[in-house]
Amino acid sequence: MATDIANRSVASRSAKSAHYLPHTKVPTLMFRTAADVDKHVALVVESLIRENTSAGVPTVLGLPTGSTPIGVYRELIRLHREEALDFSKVITFNLDEYYPISPDSIHSYNRWMRETFFDHVNIPEKNIHIPQGNIPADEVDAFCEEYERAIAKAGGIDIQLLGIGRSGHIGFNEPGSSRNSLTRLVTLDPVTRQDAAGDFFGEENVPATAITMGVGSILQARKIILIALGEHKSQIVHGAVEGEVSEEITASFLQTHPNVVVALDEAAASDLTAVRTPWLVGRVDWTPELEKRAVIWLSEACGKPLLKLEAHDFFEHHLHDLVRRQDPAPINQQVFDGLLDGICTKPGGDTPCSVLVFSPHPDDDVISMGGTLVTLADQRHDVHIAYMTNGNIAVFDDDALRHIDYVREFHEIFGLTSAESQKLDHSLREAIAAKKPGDPDTDEVLNVKALIRKTEATLAAQVAGVAEEKLRFLDLPFYRTGQVTKRPVGDDDVLIIANLLRELSPQQIYVAGDLSDPHGTHRMCAQAIIRALGVVEPENIKPEVWLYRGAWQEYEPHEIERAVPLSPELMLRKKLAIFKHESQKDKALFPGHDEREFWVRAEERTKSTARIYNALGLPEYYALEGFVRLANQL
Repeated sequence: MATDIANRSVASRSAKSAHYLPHTKVPTLMFRTAADVDKHVALVVESLIRENTSAGVPTVLGLPTGSTPIGVYRELIRLHREEALDFSKVITFNLDEYYPISPDSIHSYNRWMRETFFDHVNIPEKNIHIPQGNIPADEVDAFCEEYERAIAKAGGIDIQLLGIGRSGHIGFNEPGSSRNSLTRLVTLDPVTRQDAAGDFFGEENVPATAITMGVGSILQARKIILIALGEHKSQIVHGAVEGEVSEEITASFLQTHPNVVVALDEAAASDLTAVRTPWLVGRVDWTPELEKRAVIWLSEACGKPLLKLEAHDFFEHHLHDLVRRQDPAPINQQVFDGLLDGICTKPGGDTPCSVLVFSPHPDDDVISMGGTLVTLADQRHDVHIAYMTNGNIAVFDDDALRHIDYVREFHEIFGLTSAESQKLDHSLREAIAAKKPGDPDTDEVLNVKALIRKTEATLAAQVAGVAEEKLRFLDLPFYRTGQVTKRPVGDDDVLIIANLLRELSPQQIYVAGDLSDPHGTHRMCAQAIIRALGVVEPENIKPEVWLYRGAWQEYEPHEIERAVPLSPELMLRKKLAIFKHESQKDKALFPGHDEREFWVRAEERTKSTARIYNALGLPEYYALEGFVRLANQL
């Protein structure tokens, strides 16, 4: 009874930002942002801990690792520090650990959990259980059996938190795992190793095996919360909560559990039927944005241009509400006119204005909006580019060594060799040679790699028509960890951006809205910019803000509010600018889920958008870059 009351309390406190989605086989909550998801899940955990602690009984938590639960852990830490949430009676069991791996390795989940969560709350050491990645191979089976016994001895898991991998795995239960599987040693799926490559500075450094709690172990928990964030999780979430139960998507086994909730942000929920095509599952409260999406969907479903849609098309596809409205023009005409009005050959307007393009990494500007950047510069606008991070972790060692060789030989050719340069040359080479697979670089090597990215960005900007004196390299503090995992965005990051906005007072700014970035830098940079805009708004600095994508995915046509046409010549200049980023050419260190080179992605995605517009009956262009106005959705 007490648990039911607590659950109702949590639901009421989260109701403002959450929506239950119909048509799913698992209770599914959609929240507006990832931060809303984090707060809700932490609130559920907090409520149970307080309830059990008050009753004098322990709370047993099953905990995941990775980027997904970081926000939950940070919120629980805040509750502990600011609202006296007591963890002294909490017992934890982690889902998995790489094998073999030392517990003090920077890639170990043991170390990650301690640095991310355990070191900041008061869980007794004896209550923390994490699979051991450094036990002898002949002891692994016995360890796994003992791990299961330890869970049972603790009384079973009260709440099991989960993420979901791109292959559909929970824990490290890869496709093919049995519903009844228990804690065991597993071989990692190639997709899983590819997704972990960034953390290990290369896929070749990712362990091939891991110890994981089994699907059966997970399903024994009394309550399960699966968390998924970001567009790159949307397709697998769809398969897990709307598809059939299958060993090919082990998360689908959650459909068989009596007390499970899936908590998603809007991006991760975007492929679910109730979000993508809500008119197929029930009554719709129509908004202009939803009408636009529905009519474009209908055009694509019927294979007809917008202006060739007929009334019976709407009736046959559950969209009769849109036909019966008494508007001056048919809804398909309105959508067509809106898309046509959004095609913009002068993105800066007719009068020269100040434009500031924020580029999270040193190449996002030319990859994602290179054609628009060239257009703005060619049309004599005062264009500035702010590179928010130095991108040094994304440079291969070979590229660093190549530049070190160049400097040494340059000095020798011109007789500039000195004891200091020889000492630095030796130190850099020694640091790279001594680095173990997957280890971070020394500060000296990171500085070399940062310089490589800076010079590449400078050349690329010049190709796009932006002079060197218009470039700012902000090197935001949150990025300076030398690792994929970053610090939270802080006031110092926001102040740097706010001061730049004060200095330039731009009329337009462009912000990366590409939230499938595999190491989260785009999302963090966008959050910092939005906070900075709030700081300077009282000073009457209120620029027009546009979001761009392209490095990881493109906006869909119903989302696009401005489409800038690219001619073949403009596309060529965009590609030439991208080519200046030689350290990212041929193969990027962090390719994400799309292994194509960035220039290929950039060209194909913008050409695809143009083909979609053409199919809708709009003017035909070679390529289009899409933009969305900032609407506080980040």
